[in-house]
Amino acid sequence: MTDLSAPTTGPATTIGTHSPGLALRSLVIGLTAFLTVVDLFATQAILPALTRHYGVTPAAMGFAVNASTFGMATASLVVGFFSPHINRRSGILLSLALLAIPTSLLASAPNLTVFTALRVAQGLCMASAFALTLAYLGEQCSTLDAGGAFAAYITGNVASNLVGRLISAAVSDGLGLAWNFYLFAALNLTGAVLVHFTIRRVQPMHAMVPAASPLSAAIAHWREPRLRAAFGIGFCILFAFIGTFTFVNFVLVQPPLSLGMMDVGLVYFVFLPSVVTTLLAGRVASRLGTRPTIWGALAIAGLGLPLMLMPHLSEVLAGMVLVGIGTFFAQAAATGFVGQAAADNRGIASGTYLACYFCGGLVGTAVLGRLFDAFGWPACVFGVGVALAAAAVLTFALRR
Repeated sequence: MTDLSAPTTGPATTIGTHSPGLALRSLVIGLTAFLTVVDLFATQAILPALTRHYGVTPAAMGFAVNASTFGMATASLVVGFFSPHINRRSGILLSLALLAIPTSLLASAPNLTVFTALRVAQGLCMASAFALTLAYLGEQCSTLDAGGAFAAYITGNVASNLVGRLISAAVSDGLGLAWNFYLFAALNLTGAVLVHFTIRRVQPMHAMVPAASPLSAAIAHWREPRLRAAFGIGFCILFAFIGTFTFVNFVLVQPPLSLGMMDVGLVYFVFLPSVVTTLLAGRVASRLGTRPTIWGALAIAGLGLPLMLMPHLSEVLAGMVLVGIGTFFAQAAATGFVGQAAADNRGIASGTYLACYFCGGLVGTAVLGRLFDAFGWPACVFGVGVALAAAAVLTFALRR
């Protein structure tokens, strides 16, 4: 196995040279991300089945499933604040091991309230591992490797959206809802084992000489216009993504499309192009700049929205492909920007960004769910478009 970073010695991580074993390390980084967040959106593939199981409305079930984003927002902020004092390896390992507990308990959740609470607990564990890994990469990768490392991590996130949904749909369709959650608990434990063998024991670099209290550092980040805009972009990106890929499931199973559960799982091959394109985000942002990269990505996502209103499956799938490519590409570019723009206390900056990102998901679920229940799919798509437009406006502030 390989470490997630090359051996470093203090300031050497800022030297603009590629570290050895970059390809293998990128694979391990992506696999770690995959096993960290594979639970997050996989459950969306079985939303219609869960809605029937608990006898609730699409908006209520969508909110319960995406309640994990509340836990992720909270944990991202808390971990970011205490990041300078948390051992990266131990924190990631413990988070992934604990994640298996609420995941397995979801198999026997008796009602929607318990289901929601367990999804929040999942989010707390997932975000702790996610934020600590991003901080680890920002501290231990060379400047030249950092963009690729972040892109590899986001690519693992993209892959989890595809494979996780496929697994969830297939297992639920063949073995039932309970076995779906038991399998994902096993994947969480596999992630803990991977981290045990791949992350070296290193101290957080910025914990050695704390420049300010966590609160002071967070306030300083919010006062920086570029970082503040990046936080807002993260909010808008997941707002749009949640709105698209939560409620489109109900469109897919209703006339005129009328797909079955396994067919809905197969639909999520729409994420396959994103797995490839997101890997290029770091390179494109380095060559073109962050602002053109994000604007281009948001434009691609916007082009997909009218296609998803069409009555034919091929057009809806094309729209989903474009939204997936655009939102994930923008997310990778924005994440890399935060890691570079934060002069110090990068763990706190990453935690704040992730908190805003996941808050966007929670708010998106609530707002767009109401629009979907009251006015239907077109209103939901309109809300997604407003979020993408807001992100494009905020991107003006991302100057070097």
